[in-house]
Amino acid sequence: MKITKGDRIISFGSCFATEIGKMFKDEGYNIMNNPFGVLFNPVSIYNSISRLLSRTPFTMEDVIERDPLYGKNSGLVAPKSYASFYHHGSFASPTPDDFLAKANNALAEGSDFLQKSSVIIVTFGTSWVFRHLERDIIVSNCHKIPSYDFRRERLDVDEIVELFTKLMDDPRLGEGKEWIFTVSPIRHLKDGLHGNQISKAILHLAIEKMCASHRNAHYFPSYEIVLDELRDYSYFAQDTVHPSEETIRIVWERFRSSCCQPERG
Repeated sequence: MKITKGDRIISFGSCFATEIGKMFKDEGYNIMNNPFGVLFNPVSIYNSISRLLSRTPFTMEDVIERDPLYGKNSGLVAPKSYASFYHHGSFASPTPDDFLAKANNALAEGSDFLQKSSVIIVTFGTSWVFRHLERDIIVSNCHKIPSYDFRRERLDVDEIVELFTKLMDDPRLGEGKEWIFTVSPIRHLKDGLHGNQISKAILHLAIEKMCASHRNAHYFPSYEIVLDELRDYSYFAQDTVHPSEETIRIVWERFRSSCCQPERG
């Protein structure tokens, strides 16, 4: 498959996906990135796409109270803020009504864009998830709520494959959509180096199964480019975890050359 500037592209996943999404925008591609904010695990990505397909509005039942809200330059905005377990912290708002308005506007725009998209890019970050005990749901973001309210779990290969097989076979998506899966090269060091390796291996195995069973599913090796080809720490930011701007540019150039249709000059 080759992506053209006439395609609509929608991308879901980790902060690495956000950086690549910026490259698409800078090059003039029509892309929407993470309608509900940055997502790290396959279940959260599945929940987001499913919500866009169902167009089920967010309600007060989804709203949670979180920490104070601060502006970038204006200090304290509100002593409490409100969001949901399905959204990134960037959706935090000073009142529940403000949050619901923001969330449901993003839902409507994202749902319309998804229906008209021809390419769906999914970047998995980790197979570790956090389940909120009281609500019994896997969350997209813990919003700094105490850890004792959650149970940490690890997805297995078949769970991920089952969820995304449902999505790829869902008639509500329409026909002709191409899926590109990739694994974020950003290591989740809180899982420990060994735990991170196992987590990434699960993601790789799940993607391999999905690509084998669906002709419209493809894998792009951003993980291998960064960690195997560009393994030197000079290709990473100062934290030695996140890729540098140069590395992201290299991955983008490789993606563009392999997945995008060259423009006719």
